[in-house]
Amino acid sequence: MQMQIDHFILYLATERGLSTAYQLSVQQTLGKLLLFVDQSKHLAWRDLGTDDLTAYLTTQRKAGLDASSLRIEMVHLKIFFRFLVKRNALEADPAEPLLPPKASAKLPETLNAEVVNQLLSSIDPTQRLGRRDLAILELFYSSGLRLSEICQARLESIDLDDNFMRVTGKGNKTRLVPIGGRAKDALQSYLSGERPDLVKPKTSSDIFLSVRGGPLSPDRVRQIVKERAKRAGIDQNIYPHLLRHCFATHLLENGADLRVIQELLGHADISTTQIYTHVDQKKLKAVHKNFHPRG
Repeated sequence: MQMQIDHFILYLATERGLSTAYQLSVQQTLGKLLLFVDQSKHLAWRDLGTDDLTAYLTTQRKAGLDASSLRIEMVHLKIFFRFLVKRNALEADPAEPLLPPKASAKLPETLNAEVVNQLLSSIDPTQRLGRRDLAILELFYSSGLRLSEICQARLESIDLDDNFMRVTGKGNKTRLVPIGGRAKDALQSYLSGERPDLVKPKTSSDIFLSVRGGPLSPDRVRQIVKERAKRAGIDQNIYPHLLRHCFATHLLENGADLRVIQELLGHADISTTQIYTHVDQKKLKAVHKNFHPRG
């Protein structure tokens, strides 16, 4: 059974060309399934039925996995067992009848504009790495970039004359995002006044560099955002994706069209973007309650 998992991960890497992170995610799901099978019935893959897979997913839900994570694990199971059927390791696909759990209606967290301004204005560009960190946070908020998009940003992808940046997002899809005025100023200051000092002989064209001259890792960028929030005296949990939520929410609150926000965020489906309308409606209800005589 482990050998078939290994063959499948190799297939994802070589034939599908999927990322190392995705391979690890699939491997974790299948490893947990293998442990579940070993602890319960000592079955082989060919002996597993839909009920067994449902029982596995139920244990994951009871262990605290939310609906979105369960959906991801179910996708992993479906592509794995489909692979086994195509390779004639199984006659029937036990994962095919599985129905995904309903997505939770949890609203995205956000910050008001005053807190975002507090965060950004607290960064002193004259201090060591201040220009770099300010440029990173300004880009998150100005352009709604994902963490991976910040980490993968390269010099050749930005056009500061026209204030645009070319971004490759999920599904290898490329989009153009505008760079706001303050983000442009922060970027220019970093590129001319700080990045040259970080460059080493083997430095590539990554925009944001570590002190060693290499690209910043996602974990390091998360750490930078949290450190800057702490220094700004903000008690809330601040993380990169929260600034992306702020970008979308503040655009919507100020009258931007939802389709435009969808394009800027790089969402394939408008339904993904519509979650921000619920945030806006929540604010409208609060205003009505506070200010209407019979609210």
